[in-house]
Amino acid sequence: MEIDLINIEKEEGVECIIGQGNFSIFTIDDLSMKLKTSVPGIKFGIAMNEAKPKLTRCEGNDEKLKEMAAKNCLKIGAGHVFVIMMKNAFPINVLNTVKDYPAVCSVYGASENPLQVIIGKTDLGNSVIGVVDGTAANKIENEKERKERKELLKKIGY
Repeated sequence: MEIDLINIEKEEGVECIIGQGNFSIFTIDDLSMKLKTSVPGIKFGIAMNEAKPKLTRCEGNDEKLKEMAAKNCLKIGAGHVFVIMMKNAFPINVLNTVKDYPAVCSVYGASENPLQVIIGKTDLGNSVIGVVDGTAANKIENEKERKERKELLKKIGY
């Protein structure tokens, strides 16, 4: 088995969710509808790799985000993996909707941070081993930083 690292390419401010499901031909449409109806004003693109006939399917309501999701999903190359790129919503707004869908097996990561996907390559195909979400922490927050965090949460409505 080979190990590879895929850098997820996205613009600043774009949120990304990476997961794995089943029954791509149906799941892509259902997840698209669930995203459309979950948050007013959400803009998104969703792409999902189908093991047979070996193609990446995509849906969404924003052409640029659809293209971004499709290119990254194809780069990952693992069967039944999906990539959601979105704006005007945070992952916390849609994660339960995505995870509660019966054909979703797992969610590997959800973030606006830079993301890398660790891929295992076998003779059968690719598999997602894990996701690197942002950079490593290097200190414990102090009181000033704690206060700033609380103020930010209040500012964005949490």
